[in-house]
Amino acid sequence: MDISIIIPTLNAEHVIEALLIALDRQSIQPNEILVVDSASEDKTIELVQKHKRVRLLEIDRQDFNHGTTRDMALNESSGDFVCFLTQDAVPVSDDYLKRLVAPMVEDSNIALVSGRQLPKANARRFEQLVRCFNYPDSPSVRSKGDLEKLGIKTFFASDACSAYRRTAYLECGGFDHVNTNEDMLMAAKFIASGMKVAYEPRAEVYHSHNLTPSQQFARNRAVGFFLETHADDLMQASEIGEGGRLVRSVSSQLLREGNFGELVAFGVDCCARLLGNRAGRRAARIERS
Repeated sequence: MDISIIIPTLNAEHVIEALLIALDRQSIQPNEILVVDSASEDKTIELVQKHKRVRLLEIDRQDFNHGTTRDMALNESSGDFVCFLTQDAVPVSDDYLKRLVAPMVEDSNIALVSGRQLPKANARRFEQLVRCFNYPDSPSVRSKGDLEKLGIKTFFASDACSAYRRTAYLECGGFDHVNTNEDMLMAAKFIASGMKVAYEPRAEVYHSHNLTPSQQFARNRAVGFFLETHADDLMQASEIGEGGRLVRSVSSQLLREGNFGELVAFGVDCCARLLGNRAGRRAARIERS
């Protein structure tokens, strides 16, 4: 079982060492680790080069794209299973890799597995609850038959911590040139082709962000633009209900805790998400017209 790991980086000096050390401790070792750096201006390259087994690929910052950069790196790799990690995701267990690829080993029709993202120690309270909602402790395997029930969640995937079956990836044409959600679009390709995607909560990483409202707006503007642009690729899957369930779950828990400051902050965060999503969709419609 050959495993490749790919890690895109940009100014990662404060986080990359913890990730590479965690990978050195894995109970099954990857055949190769590729770091794709986008012209970092800090000590990222220096730190990466201390790890002799890591292969460093350097690209110009303006050439980075969430889809095509990962596609380039995958084609530079050789593993039967190709695992992606973001620079600030750190495996919780020494069995992370083993657990992540296990569903694909057990079922040859599973093309993609995503792991569970746990909040970091510095995550604010509402972000902890959002992570717990989005990344539950129960595993799932999804196929085209789940579209009616799950809607857009059928394509749930995250390249913060994921693994792809190389043969399936190449068969379905690989990542497109997109600025966000390359993982969701790839999951849709797999499902449209009759394959399955999985979520494995035993493969855990610490990964979370305390985004400002403006950062959340910008992120969700990109997501809204993506969803509007790729609605057909996503099989016009329903998005109704999931956001409301998230809001109710997090808000009710904050109310039970009497954490009104975080409840207000969560409300602002939700507004930024909603307004950003709408702005992105509007921009996509204007561009299309």
